[in-house]
Amino acid sequence: MKRKRRQARMRKRSRTVRAPVRRTPRFGHSLGFDAGYGEGLRSGQDSFGTLFEGTSIIIPSFNQVDYLKQCIDSINDHTDLPYEIIVVDNASEDGTDKYLQRLGGQIRYRILERNRGFAGAVNIGMMMAKGNTILLLNNDTVVTDRWLNNMLDCINSDPTIGMVGPVTNYISGDQRIEVPYRNVAEMQGFAQAYNVQDRAKWQRTDRLTGFCLLFRRDLWERTGYLDEGYAVGNYEDDDYNIRVRLQGYSLVITRDTFIHHYGSVSMKALGERFMEVNDQNLQFYVEKWGNPHELVHRVKEMNRIHALESGGTEGLLPHGETIFFPQSVIVRGTRETLFWIENGIRRPIIGVIELPVVRLSQVDLRRWPIGEAIGSADAAARWHGYGHGGSVEGSEHALSMNGLTAVGADGSFYVVENGKRRRAASRATVEQWGLQLKPQAPLSADEISMLAEGFPIIAPVRVSAQL
Repeated sequence: MKRKRRQARMRKRSRTVRAPVRRTPRFGHSLGFDAGYGEGLRSGQDSFGTLFEGTSIIIPSFNQVDYLKQCIDSINDHTDLPYEIIVVDNASEDGTDKYLQRLGGQIRYRILERNRGFAGAVNIGMMMAKGNTILLLNNDTVVTDRWLNNMLDCINSDPTIGMVGPVTNYISGDQRIEVPYRNVAEMQGFAQAYNVQDRAKWQRTDRLTGFCLLFRRDLWERTGYLDEGYAVGNYEDDDYNIRVRLQGYSLVITRDTFIHHYGSVSMKALGERFMEVNDQNLQFYVEKWGNPHELVHRVKEMNRIHALESGGTEGLLPHGETIFFPQSVIVRGTRETLFWIENGIRRPIIGVIELPVVRLSQVDLRRWPIGEAIGSADAAARWHGYGHGGSVEGSEHALSMNGLTAVGADGSFYVVENGKRRRAASRATVEQWGLQLKPQAPLSADEISMLAEGFPIIAPVRVSAQL
């Protein structure tokens, strides 16, 4: 009996001694976790904005989680160059969020609170991207051996190549080819034989579709974000093509590179709404650009003539897309500061001003170097074409002012800048810049036609207030 009581006391003491031992690992783990989290947070803050020599692969997604899994698995299996995967999910309801969370640190992702469409999701991804090259990729694609190697070889071969894209089995336009395989299981064998690097197969084109689109970061800095005026999806890639070509860049199909495309599965899921969305976006495209191909041809001809007159060579236009923005306007970025744009400089406006303000992305805004501040009264006078308090009187004086408007004999809308006439690409362009509210120059149609031609004016891109 005494032995039993002694054993019971020993067990009790033993439990009492072991209890703190169980607590100690939890305490130590907590300290270690907190220290690691803090170090990771500091490291992330310190590296924010740091780029890497690789490719940011941006995948917008909406509800097709099984296709997304195949896409990401194929990238991991068939890409041997430095890359990061960025998935931006448009508020899917099929478990995409849980799948992305399970991947942990393998990818970077953002889950949006609402569906912002293809353009909106891609814009988020471009903001997050850290690679020196950027690739837009549909979630219903399956990539193949040497896919990225071949496209990078093409785009790095010539600085005037703006964007490149591969061929595939399902797409509109010249990037579609006939394929012999019957299913995806057979596809990789076909692609392995097909994707043999061959520069002779690179083909210049006027159009690349956005299912797989590669470009350098400097092109994005010169061109900016996709236009979110295209709801859900369709035509935002055609729009970007035009903006890139206007600057003098070429587009190239890498016909030595094949990837599989199931084919617009997210758009097909719209069912009866597909045609409604497609028609709305087509209308937006036409109203924005008028005749975009004539516009591109005209700018190319102006560039050629300038090169001949200056003794130089044709090349990329300076200042990126900003060269197609008007002067003598008021703009702002994501912050509240307003800027007066004149002679290629943005000047902060001091004071309150009651005039049209055009919101631009920070990427667009920072292409203009910042200058001295300007008072709101002075900016307003310049916006109205009065200079330093004068008045618009006579054609000679009008030619010395910037920002006055005029209508040509053919009905085209022009802005007079530095003695040149700059034609607005469309009525939508005029309205989005607020140019219809500016005073008209006292010039006849003949006087307008005699002015030298300046670069055309295109509409600003619509980007959500918060990326």
